[in-house]
Amino acid sequence: MIQRSDILWLGVSAGVMGCLVGGLMLGIGMDLIVNGAPIGWLLMLPGAPVSAIPGWFLAKRLARQL
Repeated sequence: MIQRSDILWLGVSAGVMGCLVGGLMLGIGMDLIVNGAPIGWLLMLPGAPVSAIPGWFLAKRLARQL
């Protein structure tokens, strides 16, 4: 049985991991773009959707407990 605290920790951990992943992709991509490497766009643009992947995996793991 999933408790309320499990859902709370899912949200906290998904938010932190998503911010780290998305922030790193955004920061490195912007640095590459500013320094003249257009390949940085390929890293920066998918940063937001990719940041949701760790939370999705954590939610799938929690859903398996049902």
